[in-house]
Amino acid sequence: MDTYHRWMEVALYATFAGLPAISVPAGFDQAGRLPMGLQLIGKPGGERELLQLAAIHEQLMADVICRRPPEPA
Repeated sequence: MDTYHRWMEVALYATFAGLPAISVPAGFDQAGRLPMGLQLIGKPGGERELLQLAAIHEQLMADVICRRPPEPA
């Protein structure tokens, strides 16, 4: 997203609907420089399940989470 406001356009719907949401790391762009995330949205009252899913994702993506993009040239 090019601005914070553009990001809010995709992030606010879960909040408006009263749904729990979390963003988890998903890797990097094709050039390997920009970090990417994945937004997970749970069912109403599903905070526990959503956090459990995010924890499992974190374990499975440990190699990606520990990676850092290269320093800018």
